[in-house]
Amino acid sequence: MKQSLTLLAGFVFGAAVLASPTPALAQEPAPLEVDVVGGISAPMPIAIPVMPTPASANTPAGETGALGRQVSEIIANDLKGSGLFSPLGPERLRPVSYPEVTAPDYGFWGGSGAQALVQGFVQANGDGTLTVGCYLYDVLARTELTRQGFVVTPPFWRRAAHKCADAIYTRLTGEGPYFDTRVVYVSETGPKAKRTKRLAIMDQDGANHRFLTNGQSVVLTPRYSPNTQTITYMSYVNDQPRVYIYDVGSGSHRLLVKQPHMTFAPRFSPDGRSVVFSMSVNGNTDIYRVPTSGGTPTRLTNAPGIDTSASYSPDGRQIVFESDRGGSQQLYVMNADGSGQRRISFGGGQYGTPVWSPRGDQIAFTKIGRFNIGIMAPDGSGEKILTEGWQDEGPTWAPNGRVIMFFRTAQGSGKADLWSVDLTGVNERRLPTPLDGSDPAWSPLLPQ
Repeated sequence: MKQSLTLLAGFVFGAAVLASPTPALAQEPAPLEVDVVGGISAPMPIAIPVMPTPASANTPAGETGALGRQVSEIIANDLKGSGLFSPLGPERLRPVSYPEVTAPDYGFWGGSGAQALVQGFVQANGDGTLTVGCYLYDVLARTELTRQGFVVTPPFWRRAAHKCADAIYTRLTGEGPYFDTRVVYVSETGPKAKRTKRLAIMDQDGANHRFLTNGQSVVLTPRYSPNTQTITYMSYVNDQPRVYIYDVGSGSHRLLVKQPHMTFAPRFSPDGRSVVFSMSVNGNTDIYRVPTSGGTPTRLTNAPGIDTSASYSPDGRQIVFESDRGGSQQLYVMNADGSGQRRISFGGGQYGTPVWSPRGDQIAFTKIGRFNIGIMAPDGSGEKILTEGWQDEGPTWAPNGRVIMFFRTAQGSGKADLWSVDLTGVNERRLPTPLDGSDPAWSPLLPQ
């Protein structure tokens, strides 16, 4: 994996690799955009034909013509999954010639019903890399909206497709990107009373799946570091529940807190320098902070009962957590040093597993009882329930703060799957995993 991370340095962004001229405009066009406020009545039709290649060439990732089709399919699937777009193609559209990439046939595409058009190309380079060109056009205004060029080593051609989808999504919605990300989660198998639980990692669309642990010890609550290269989690090694740090590059793991107490529910600080977690000492569970490198923990809470599920605000100044200090599970917010602890959940019922949005404007949580996913402002106002599944819990945010992933347990069977929902509560979808899945954690955008 260290070699793979080094190869990512070959990922190049920007329009410098694309030198074709922008079409002249007869008049200033009206902006083409998707209004994401409150959802949309109908997804935007967008044409995504197969990306041609200037010259067929065999590469370690496959023949460039075949890659062009796969890149287009990934872009279409990403955009469709957002719920904001209705992709046409690539299987439903006529082939596009290489010269057409920078000179769209607007007359033809206007008759297809598409409002936007994505074209591009896949080219093998003499140094063994691939260039993926990506263009977005406004069909009605007959103008280019954006272009991106990506030079990648063959193992990372899928990242170029996700980056292209991100560029299109961002340009048309004004929202931040989130397709070029990964998910770490707990992969589950076996009977309900004796589940094997392993750490697993995959791209946000389910591709490039692999297991990180062998299932000999139960694992729970994996959480990404800001640099995406380390993961903290809780594991029952030797039947002792402790917090560990896992290095994605080397595959090594180490104990975070070397004290003879139960430690659990870890999460990184926004700068990655420390981890907040819960530790049970003499029958009382409080929240602590410790440097990521290890050391002596600093106690942040000191109340009767159980304080757990701590999550930093994106600026690192505050922490939201759950506590039963008042008799039932509720959400509290405190300053990062533990001062100023105050309750924010007053909507009736119980609340758990809070996590602060990357945008800082919302806190996602599990509403306990029916177990649904909800959101509220950091002061507790504006509570909104987003899901109505049988047992939905464990929210985690996409890096753009618009989409939430969670896991849903089926009634009776104990089988769990990963799902996502956007802030409207309308676009809900299941994510593919080889086995059952729980406790997801969405990564930040991958390093460039």
